[in-house]
Amino acid sequence: MNIDGKYAIVASPTDEAQAAAEVLREQHDFVDLKEAEAVIVLGGDGFMLQMLHQMLADRQIKPVFGMNLGTVGFLMNEWRVEGLGQRLGKAKTFTVAPLRMDAVTVDGDRISSPAINEVSLLRETRQTAKLEVHAGGNIVIEELVCDGVIVATPAGSTAYNLSARGPILPMGSKMLALTPISPFRPRRWRGAILPDSTEIAFRVLEPKKRPVSAVADQREVRDVATVNVCLDTSQTLSLMFDPEHALDERIYREQFIV
Repeated sequence: MNIDGKYAIVASPTDEAQAAAEVLREQHDFVDLKEAEAVIVLGGDGFMLQMLHQMLADRQIKPVFGMNLGTVGFLMNEWRVEGLGQRLGKAKTFTVAPLRMDAVTVDGDRISSPAINEVSLLRETRQTAKLEVHAGGNIVIEELVCDGVIVATPAGSTAYNLSARGPILPMGSKMLALTPISPFRPRRWRGAILPDSTEIAFRVLEPKKRPVSAVADQREVRDVATVNVCLDTSQTLSLMFDPEHALDERIYREQFIV
């Protein structure tokens, strides 16, 4: 039985994802991406992020239903051939607003990039980074000595942020996690949870002696001098999940995994 509506299918270049796409094409009629009302993405979390970034860049934003043919697949549903039409009809949709990173390099170049999971500042050499941290227009830490720092959305709070011992943020919490990576000074600071309306900014201290890169999901900017991060509500993404595999429930359960 064919699926209702105009769906496009996009698969990662792995053999497994390409083979899965061929199986679905034999059973359903798909349209070109530009004509689609929604998109089925086959692959892992990295490929899903890549596709979402491409939609933001092209301003061709459509609801996305992912099926995991990668490793972790936190942003994906289970891969199954059977009952795809019924799954799409019952899918639960979550709206996600990306972060916007505005970085200025030591040479004065200005780069802006969206981030769905997180914006990370990372030391480039063996020396620790020294950062001045601003939140809501105020200097909240005059000198953070660390390997780096992360600003994570609820959707991204279970990724790199969690690995750095940052908090898990429930979907709909309207919060951002500000999490240091291996902080040395201030000794006892372990991060903050801020309203997602907060603009967070960083100034790199000693940027030539202690170079720092800024990474918006998968895009890296080297040798930054300042980085501003805020929620960009002008563009929102819609992720579709099986009701029993919904994103909010998965994030909720992550808090109890020991």
